Amino acid sequence: MASNRIGRINEEIQRELAALLRTVKDPRVHGLVSITHVDTTADLRYAKVFVSVLDKGDGKEVIRGLKSAGGYLRRELGRALSLRYTPELLFQEDTSIDKGTHILKLLSDIEKKETGGAQ
Repeated sequence: MASNRIGRINEEIQRELAALLRTVKDPRVHGLVSITHVDTTADLRYAKVFVSVLDKGDGKEVIRGLKSAGGYLRRELGRALSLRYTPELLFQEDTSIDKGTHILKLLSDIEKKETGGAQ
C-alpha cells in the first residue's frame, strides 16, 4: 500500500513541477523542457526529478538552471501539496529517450540487412 501512495505522490509532484517550469525566470531554463519521471524516497525527504530537454546541447545548462531555481520550485511545490515534508529536489538529465531511439535505429539496421541479404 505504501508503494501505491509513493506512486501517487510521484505523479502529483511531476504534474506540479511541469506546471511550475513555465514560471521559472532563470534564462538557462529555456526551450522544450519536460519532466519525464519523479522518483521519491520512502521517507519523502528527497525526490529525484528526471528532466528531458529537446536541444541536447543545452541539457547541462538547463539542469544547472533548475538546480539554481530549486529553492523556488520546492517552496511552490510545498504550497501546492499537503505533505508533512516537501522533498528536496534532485534534478537529473533523462537520457532514456536517446537510448530508445538508438535501439530502434539498431533494430531497423538489422532488419534492413536481413531483407537486403534475402534478395
